Amino acid sequence: MVERYTNDSRCLLSLLLTFAHMSQRPAWFQPVKNFALITLGILSAGMGLKGFLLSSRFIDGGVTGVSMLLANVIGWPLAVLIPVINLPFIALGYRQIGGQFALKSAVAIVGLSVCLAVVPYPDVTPDLLLSAIFGGFFIGLGIGMAMRGGAVLDGTEIAALLISRSSHLLKVSDVILLLNVVIFGAAAFFLTIEMALYSIITYFAASKMIDFLVHGLEQYTAFLIVSPLHPQIQTQLVEMGWGVTVLAGQQGHDKQGARQEAHDVLYTVITRLEIGRLKAIINEIDPDAFMIQYGINDVSGGKVKSLPLH
Repeated sequence: MVERYTNDSRCLLSLLLTFAHMSQRPAWFQPVKNFALITLGILSAGMGLKGFLLSSRFIDGGVTGVSMLLANVIGWPLAVLIPVINLPFIALGYRQIGGQFALKSAVAIVGLSVCLAVVPYPDVTPDLLLSAIFGGFFIGLGIGMAMRGGAVLDGTEIAALLISRSSHLLKVSDVILLLNVVIFGAAAFFLTIEMALYSIITYFAASKMIDFLVHGLEQYTAFLIVSPLHPQIQTQLVEMGWGVTVLAGQQGHDKQGARQEAHDVLYTVITRLEIGRLKAIINEIDPDAFMIQYGINDVSGGKVKSLPLH
């Protein structure tokens, strides 16, 4: 009887393992997904450029903005300028980041150039404000999808990363900001101040769309929670499905003055859609709890998602 039970258990385990193996995504899924994302990104960026910006002579930020500015000033085709100006940055990306990334990015940028030269996008609207906003929207959508596919359509991020690595004072975001200040200043000089201002609107729309696609609605937020009722708070957070780390701390000051007393601190990471629910739980247990929250770019491993609501 025991042997039969053991054999049945082994058969069940074998079936479960087989099902788990069959439910895994095949090896070709991720490359196909990346190809689809990059292709859709190219088409979207082409729509933003030809469907909205080129007829209004607006520019975007980054290397694409430099290409558009030169196309307006010297009259060269944008489809030629984009790969030519991006080429040095792709070479740097090959040396510093890797060959696969550089190859994907090179193919994506050449694909964008071909798209601009071949695809007959309609000129959607003559309205300048709509052109600035939706041009940025489609460009940001395209760049974001390409980044999700493992490539870039603009070499600015590569340049900013390399500059920030060689400087202790500048972060990647600082370098991108400085580069774009120079680009939009040149746009105000060579074009007009009005066009430069509309171009800044385009840049902000594109950057917000990129942030949305790269980080998504579920951008992560970390919480530090200090409360004498931390065991109750921890229990409630765990029951909600959040992962909680208990940090050993020491209280240094309270209403009665300085004091040295062991005091555990709770640390948890949630999505920003769950912030309100977390605060409500903590305030219900301890309205005087001390909370610190700050955004983080990404997490891996651990338990972040909460249990589904029913």
